[in-house]
Amino acid sequence: MTLEADPHHADVARANLARANVASRVDVRLGPAFDTLPVLEAERRAPFDLVFIDADKRFSAAYFDWALRLARPGATIVADSVVRAGAVVDATSRDQSVLGVRALAERLAQEPRVVATALQTVGSKGRDGFILARVVDAAPGATRQNRK
Repeated sequence: MTLEADPHHADVARANLARANVASRVDVRLGPAFDTLPVLEAERRAPFDLVFIDADKRFSAAYFDWALRLARPGATIVADSVVRAGAVVDATSRDQSVLGVRALAERLAQEPRVVATALQTVGSKGRDGFILARVVDAAPGATRQNRK
């Protein structure tokens, strides 16, 4: 399943899925994620084993909360484009995308149900990176110190 807000990106996704011969196995949903995520929940499409977040960075923490809500223990959650060419560590930045990524990092630091790391990548597009989080089977209220 993929959620796409932009009709053009949805068309590109469908074309790529068809080229990979998996279009019949992937549901492409068009519309803003905050509209389609509650529908997925109501349809009981979860739990998911993998969630890839590459949406409006201003709302990264909220997308993570949805991902955690719809993921099973053991699932992987990936949040892309989180280094922002290094701007995420610039304490003076007021860029809303940077602030959104920082809010995600703060949210992850407080969430006992996941273990996570951020990785920087360097390539033709410059410096960026992703967060890789694993949902662990921990009771709400568990702390990082009492997890194995």
